[in-house]
This record gives sequence, C-alpha cells and structure tokens, in this order.
Amino acid sequence: MNEEMSPQELQSVIRKVAEAKTKNFAELVQLAGLDRKQDFARSDLSRVNLKGIELSDADLRDAFLSGANLKDAFLRGAFLNGADLSDANLSGAFLRSADLSSAFLRGADLSRSILSGADLSGANLSRSILSGAFLSGANLSRSILSNANLSRADLNGSNLRDANLSHADLNCVDLSRAFLNRAFLSGVDLSRADLSGSDLSGTILSGANLSGAFLSRAILRGAFLSNTNFRGAFFTCADLSHANASDADLSGAFLRDANLKYTNLRSADLSHANLDGADLSRANLSKIFLSGASLRRANLEGVNLREANLEGANLRKAHLDRANLRDVNLREANFSGATLSRINLRGADLSGAILSRTNLKGADLSGAILKGANVKNTYFADNCGISQPMRRDLELRGAIFEDALNQPISLIKGS
Repeated sequence: MNEEMSPQELQSVIRKVAEAKTKNFAELVQLAGLDRKQDFARSDLSRVNLKGIELSDADLRDAFLSGANLKDAFLRGAFLNGADLSDANLSGAFLRSADLSSAFLRGADLSRSILSGADLSGANLSRSILSGAFLSGANLSRSILSNANLSRADLNGSNLRDANLSHADLNCVDLSRAFLNRAFLSGVDLSRADLSGSDLSGTILSGANLSGAFLSRAILRGAFLSNTNFRGAFFTCADLSHANASDADLSGAFLRDANLKYTNLRSADLSHANLDGADLSRANLSKIFLSGASLRRANLEGVNLREANLEGANLRKAHLDRANLRDVNLREANFSGATLSRINLRGADLSGAILSRTNLKGADLSGAILKGANVKNTYFADNCGISQPMRRDLELRGAIFEDALNQPISLIKGS
C-alpha cells in the first residue's frame, strides 16, 4: 500500500476485513490491498498464524512476531533484521539468504528449517531449537546460542566467530570447515560431531564433550581445551600447537601426524592414544598418562614428561633428545630404534623396557631402574648414574659402551 487512503477508503477496507469469511492471513492481506513485501516492517504480528505463507524478499525489519506460527513459511531473502521472533514456530521454514541479523529468536523453533547462507550475525538464539536445521554457509558471528539445541544440524562452512555456544547441544552436528575462532563452547555437547577442517583457533572448549568427534585437519592453535572430553576423537593432521589441554581426556584418541608443539598437556589422559608421527616438541607432558599409547616416530625433543606414566607405550624410532623423563614410569615401554641422547632419566622405571638399538649417549640414568630391560646393542656413552656393577650387568646383557671400543662408532643410531 504505497498511497495514503482517505478516511472513507480506510473504513471500507476495515469493513471488508471484518466481514471476511476467512481467517487466512494472505487472503486478508489481499482484501486490505497491502503489499506483503513492503507494508509489514515494524508491524505487530505476534501470535498470528502465518503457517506456509509466501513472504520471499519481504521487509519485516523490526517486526513483532513473538509466538507467531511461521511453520513451513517461505521467507527466502526476507529482511528480518532486528525482528522479535521469540518463541515463534519456524519449523521447516525456508529462510535461505534471509537477513536475521540482530534478530531476537530466543526459544524459537527452527527445527528442520533451511537457513543456508542466512545472516544471523549478532542474533539471540538462546534456548532455540535448531535440530536438523540447514545452516551451511550461514553467518552466525557474535550470535548467542547458549543452551540451544543444534543436534544433527548442518553448519558446514558456517561462520561462528566470537559466537557464544555455552551448554548448547551440538551432538552429531556437521561443523566441517566452519569458522569458530574465539567462539565460546564451554560445556557443549559435540560428541560425534564433524569438525574436520574447521578453524577453532583461540576457541574456549573447556569442559566440553567431544568424544568420538572428527577433528582431522582442524586448527586448534591456542585453544582452551582443559578438562575437555576428547575420548576416541579423531585429530589426524590437526594443529593443536600452543593449546592448553591440561587435564583433558584424550584416551583412545587418534592424533597421527598432529601438531602439538608447545601444547600444554599436563595431567592429560592419552592412554592408548595413537600419536604416531605427531610433533610434541617443547610440549608440557608432565604427569601425563600415556600408558599403552603409540608414539612411533613421534617428535618428543625437549619435552617435559616428568612424573608421567608411559607404561607399555610404543616409542619405536621416536625422537626424545634432551627430553625430561625424570621419575617417569616406563615399564614395558618399547624404545627400539629411538633417539634418547642427552635425555634425563633420573629415577625413571625402565623395568622390562625394550631399549635395543637405541642411542643413550649423554643420558642421565641416576637412580634409574633397568631391571629386565632389553639393552641388546644399546649404545651408552658419557652417562651419569651408571655404577661399575651396573655397567657389568648391562654389558652382559648386550649393551655397548663407547669407551670399551677401540674407536668411537656411529653404528648404533636412533633412527
């Protein structure tokens, strides 16, 4: 309705609407001569039944739609920025490329709705229902999604930078290639979620549940992951450098070829985890639990493993130069072919460990326990803490001491 009506014309329109034998909103709009695309900005349509209505490209900016029934409505490209849609029913609605920036959607039902490419930046979606919704490529930056239900939603490639998702249900959600930089995900349920290739740098995930989640090639640089449940999660080729994962549960996780440089894993549980080929150089692994873990070819150069538990761990061909393994439980661990030069093994328990063909040149073995360890062709030189009786015992078990040879050799190497 582009032109102003005279009082007589307005009265005629009101009479037509009042006497109409239909409650269908679209038909009433037509009777009133209104333009659905232009005449509803800032209008009050709260609790109105708009089920299945066609409002593509409609201007509904700052409209009041609280409690409205928009189930299966067609709102492609609609302008709903700043609109109040709290507790509205938008289940199954088609909102592709719609503008919902700064909209108020608290408690709204958006289950199975299509929001691909929609702009929801700065929107309040707390306690909303988005289960099974399609949000691929949507802009949700700075949005509030606390306590929202996003289970099984498709957020592939979406933008969730600086979003608040605290205590949201993200079970089985698809967040592959999503941008979650600096998002707040504390306490969320992301179990079995797909986050492969996503950017989670600087994200807060403390206390979250990501058991069985897929994080292959994900970027978690500088993320806050303390006390997070990653049990059985997949981190193949992921970047966790400089992250804080202290006290995290990574038991049974797959971290093959992952980047864990300078990562804080103090007191974390990585029992039976797969860390083959992972780069853990300069990481803090003090008091970590790595029993039964596989660390073949892993780079552990200069790491702090003090008071850690690596009982039964597989460290074949691993690089541990200058690492601190003081007071570590290394019973039954396999170090065959590993590089252990200048390593600190003071007070370490190596009972039954496999040290064959390893290089222990310059290693500090003061107070170390080597009872039953396999030291065949193990290379010793310039070691602290080896008494004469201990040396004789090691030689009888096949150990090689450099000063016992006619000349230094480089026959026994750790790689």
